[in-house]
Amino acid sequence: MSEKRKDYLNWDEYFMGIALLSAERSKDPNTHVGACIVGKDNKILSVGYNGMPRGCSDDDFPWSRDAGDELDNKYLYVCHAELNAILNYAGTDLKGAKIYTTLFPCNECTKALIQSGITEIIYYCDKYAESASVIGAKRMMNAVGIKFRQYKSGSKDIELKL
Repeated sequence: MSEKRKDYLNWDEYFMGIALLSAERSKDPNTHVGACIVGKDNKILSVGYNGMPRGCSDDDFPWSRDAGDELDNKYLYVCHAELNAILNYAGTDLKGAKIYTTLFPCNECTKALIQSGITEIIYYCDKYAESASVIGAKRMMNAVGIKFRQYKSGSKDIELKL
């Protein structure tokens, strides 16, 4: 009898991999964010990535980050990966779920995460840690007892050729 394979992905590697792969769907030229919501039983409940809302053509709305006119910046239009994952969920309850996300959630997504019942956030990158949005997000998470931790990268490299 042979032994089981020892180099398989652990749960964190698997779910963060799904979030990273989901980020590749984003059409944003600067920031690609993906998210994967997982239930208590390690089942994937939903995924999302940052993009335009359904029905808003990503060819007709701006992707600029610093246009002079606020109406020509993406920030008024783009739906973040975490919110998309919540909105894409077809079930009735996310209570006790966790979310894997490639970028630490902003304050607006954090409000939605709190309201949806998500209790843990595993993030890949926190490049905006010093921004008011992320500081406020962490303040809210701490106030309501949402755990958050940075993903600890494994030693395995996976390359997908599609």
